[in-house]
Amino acid sequence: MSSHRSIPGGPRRASAGTGASSAATQDPDVALVAGYLKRARAAQAQVADYTQEQIDELCLSVGWEVYNEKNIAKLAELAVEATGMGNVPDKITKHKVKVMGVLRDLQTARTVGCIERNEATGISKYAKPVGVVGALLPVTNPTATPASNGLGILKGRNAVIFAPHPKGAAASKLAIEYMRAGLRRVGAPEDLVQIIDEPSIPRTNELMKQVDLVLATGGGAMVKAAYSSGTPAYGVGPGNSVQILAEDADIADAVKKIALSKAFDYATSCSSENSVIVHDSLYDEALRLFQEAERSYLVTGPQRKQLEDWMWRPNRKGVLALNPEIVAKSAVAIATDAGLTVPEDTRILLVEGTQPLEEDHFADEKLSPVLTLYKYSEFEEGVDILTRLTNNAGTGHSCGIHTWKQEYIQALGERMHTSRIMVRMPQAPANGGNSYNGMPSTVTLGCGTWGGNITTENIYWKHFINVTWVSEPIEGRPATEDEMWGSFWKKYDA
Repeated sequence: MSSHRSIPGGPRRASAGTGASSAATQDPDVALVAGYLKRARAAQAQVADYTQEQIDELCLSVGWEVYNEKNIAKLAELAVEATGMGNVPDKITKHKVKVMGVLRDLQTARTVGCIERNEATGISKYAKPVGVVGALLPVTNPTATPASNGLGILKGRNAVIFAPHPKGAAASKLAIEYMRAGLRRVGAPEDLVQIIDEPSIPRTNELMKQVDLVLATGGGAMVKAAYSSGTPAYGVGPGNSVQILAEDADIADAVKKIALSKAFDYATSCSSENSVIVHDSLYDEALRLFQEAERSYLVTGPQRKQLEDWMWRPNRKGVLALNPEIVAKSAVAIATDAGLTVPEDTRILLVEGTQPLEEDHFADEKLSPVLTLYKYSEFEEGVDILTRLTNNAGTGHSCGIHTWKQEYIQALGERMHTSRIMVRMPQAPANGGNSYNGMPSTVTLGCGTWGGNITTENIYWKHFINVTWVSEPIEGRPATEDEMWGSFWKKYDA
């Protein structure tokens, strides 16, 4: 087991470390990050020989610090105060659900020693740490993200260094303080969990160069930088979740779930529904329920253009882009800032989609409680709208359908270029795993090659271990030419 201490990083990391040492005299950011790495590697080496029981206790201790109500109330309040995004009650709920979900998945996971043995194939699998992980944090979820991702990383006996978004740094630092307190409780080295105190783009870039694995949870530019760092990386693709309400949908249930998902934490989640495609037989009732039961306001006529002009504005480069001032703000705040008057209890702003949707900004990801509605008559028409919405923005991320018709569910499963499809569930809490589905609990969603990612999976503990395959000899059964090509020869007279 002592050899584990030399495994993380390997020859490539050793070479990188040598370069960092020589450059440290010239570049203070390189030296600063090298200091974090030195402490992380020393801490990781101390837990390399931990048993499964020890690492499980460590995770429970850290998990409690970012789950107990006293601490997460402070985290939620500071997150909203620092970023101006989301709301405190929903952030508390998010912490509760995500941390408990991750710990539920970790409870039975094996990440130490022999984790699998197959007598038929003679294959045994042994888990090893990946080393030091550099985890980049989004401004939208500065506390739930390190709490959730950190537990999965620690489960593999790894160390982690978080690079926060500057706007959310204060909240992220408090989360890391709580996690380090959890490590102290069980006698584990605190430097298994660190955070860059004064984050900057150069320091984050240098972190990605020096660590063994990068986990990038955030916007497209961040993920692209992670993949360009030269270090193995897991990233996420942009979201644009869409739901279909088929003709057999329980319309009241569907609308309630979609509204819950869309309004939650003012849509800070990349999984919040951005559009809903409703069968024409249900459309009027869906619209009524959104407005009357879920306190949504339909923006029409000149007001629609007024809202659009506020939500999409020229950025610093003069390119029309989503206005950061609307991200994760309440529906009332967005409407007010756009010069609209809506009821004070409005939770969601509704707009009806226009065609061609590729030319309508409201077909995009909105990162706000603004929901676009489309109407369809035949299932193929609905799937066409769904496909075009997904191809327009958010390819590879997710979609959903409210139906009991297995042929509809199967059709989406076979045809959609999305990594996850939720059936009769609210997208935001379901995509990342919940008690009512079997998805691995996470805040980081891979989108496959469709979204420019390496995997379509939810990123969880299994992505933070290296696995050694040990193969022992078994009784051989060589394939014969007749077994392989016999029927083929007969069919084609080959």
